[in-house]
Amino acid sequence: MGKIKQLDESLSNKIAAGEVVERPASVVKELVENAIDANSTIIEIELVEAGLGSIRIVDNGDGILADDVEAAFKRHATSKIKDENDLFRIRTLGFRGEAMPSIASVSRFEMKTSTGDGAGTRILLEGGMVRELEASSSRKGTDILVSDLFFNTPARLKYMKTIHTELGNITDVANRLALSHPDVSVRLSHNEKRILHTNGNGDVRQVLAAIYGTNIAKKMIPVQASSLDFTLSGYIVMPEITRASRNYISTMINGRFIKNYALVKAILDGYHTLLPIGRFPIALLNIEMDPILVDVNVHPSKMEVRLSKEQELYSLVSETIKSAFKKLSLIPSGYAPPAPKPEQVKSEQTTLDLDHVVESGKRVLEEAKKEASRLKDTLIREKQEQKNHENFIADFNLEPLKELIYSNEDQQQEADVYIPVLPEGESKPYYDSAEKYTTYTVEEEVEADESASRVPPMYPIGQMHGTYIFAQNENGLYIIDQHAAQERIKYEYYKEKVGQVENELQDMLVPITLEFSTDQCIRINEYQHELEKVGVYLEEFGYNAYIVRSHPQWFPKGIEQEILEEMIEQLLSMKKVDIKKLREEAAIMMSCKASIKANRHLRNDEIQALLDELRSSTDPFTCPHGRPIIISYSIYEMEKMFKRVM
Repeated sequence: MGKIKQLDESLSNKIAAGEVVERPASVVKELVENAIDANSTIIEIELVEAGLGSIRIVDNGDGILADDVEAAFKRHATSKIKDENDLFRIRTLGFRGEAMPSIASVSRFEMKTSTGDGAGTRILLEGGMVRELEASSSRKGTDILVSDLFFNTPARLKYMKTIHTELGNITDVANRLALSHPDVSVRLSHNEKRILHTNGNGDVRQVLAAIYGTNIAKKMIPVQASSLDFTLSGYIVMPEITRASRNYISTMINGRFIKNYALVKAILDGYHTLLPIGRFPIALLNIEMDPILVDVNVHPSKMEVRLSKEQELYSLVSETIKSAFKKLSLIPSGYAPPAPKPEQVKSEQTTLDLDHVVESGKRVLEEAKKEASRLKDTLIREKQEQKNHENFIADFNLEPLKELIYSNEDQQQEADVYIPVLPEGESKPYYDSAEKYTTYTVEEEVEADESASRVPPMYPIGQMHGTYIFAQNENGLYIIDQHAAQERIKYEYYKEKVGQVENELQDMLVPITLEFSTDQCIRINEYQHELEKVGVYLEEFGYNAYIVRSHPQWFPKGIEQEILEEMIEQLLSMKKVDIKKLREEAAIMMSCKASIKANRHLRNDEIQALLDELRSSTDPFTCPHGRPIIISYSIYEMEKMFKRVM
């Protein structure tokens, strides 16, 4: 007699449950996805003891025909694919026909369902076996109660975490399903206490507000892009708001929440140096593509997918995020508004748009009035100084080298209140009256470049502890970390230089000798050409030693040996040598070592030069390690703190 036997259906379902049903959160995910596929617009999730007691899912979807109820609990029974071709063009969330029988095989499973035409059906299963089947109410939709999960597989229960952990996993699943389907009202409660409630009106921002809070939702900016194969949409948070893990990055493909390392890496690459090391953003991206370009049948949980044209999608995501930030001023405010009272939070979530408009309108109008008054005083003072200057020139018969030209718009502002139109995504009013003056020379007009327009001109007030620079302008007060500012300036300089090392070499009067272990020398010899691409030129010099006779002219002075040793260490620490990353790390390291440190007192002219140079940099908001360079306090925020306005 042969040894190979076919497993019975009950045992097969339990094995399948091990892949599909890992924990209560898996049950919620599978059943809510089925409800979404059934065109539900309202889905209630009711938990007892984080789902270990019971999980109830109630929807108002299409329901199941009476003739199909028993068939729904057979393995691989599905209405969503009919042949092999359908498997490669999947648009539904569920399709494998494993969820219902797998969940029922490890729980007590009760379902009431109706299509709304005539009586419905009630079915009760224990361990996958049908115990009761009868007619039920005719309310359209499906009501499922899963209780005593894993009652017949006690070994599985010992792997369950605490109630708080399991509840956190379920909440995470519900959040992502709500984000991927903003047109569905998702309502989650635990032990009769409401945790999540989205209104299902299709506005993703309101779902973000319900999950993360109104203040964070206001700090998220929309992104959109498209190519021949992909359409990208979503929201990304301003870099000033970060989290300690990647769990707050949500990626969807064709409305399906998925996990894909390359997509998360593309999002982080889009932020680049705007995030501190070890910190991550809140982001929501949905990619629409032809289903034939994505294989969702990689794993029973359907969360891991395989993508075609992954590199093209990676580039589209990272470049879209970079472009979005290039249009914004990313100076965070140091002002921390008081936390809202608990009773205010619920109403704020449902009236996000109106509150935002009213609040922004009041703030803009108030600041605009004050700004108009300040502009008037400034213009009067400037014109008086101009008149004095002209009188001085006339008295001494001198030709003026420069003159300040005022536009018609500025002249009109003496009498009118100017209310600017905020750019899309701008979180607070932005005024820069100094930019409205156009400076001319006798030779040519000098125009500010694009990066300078993102940071307003700032005028030094002084220093604190030789570390922080205080500056001001018509907008308010600015505090600048002088080390971080120079790091950014030098980083952009070295990043450009490290890519063109061959033509700027300088011989050293005293060559540098470097020694390494035998295994390090083997790796150095293997990648010596890559080291030369970042300015490290080594010659073998005896046993396990190298000599350096020249280096690029732009190497930081006085610390050449330290720079060379660290650049070689960076290469040795890489599992796979990436010349782009090597150049990036070299630029960051050199900028840090060559920048002014704390407790260094600067003259006012040195401060002004540093501020002007910072304004002309490409990304003047964070150092290469992602720490903020500038924080601001607007006049309105200062007056708010000192209770001049309430």
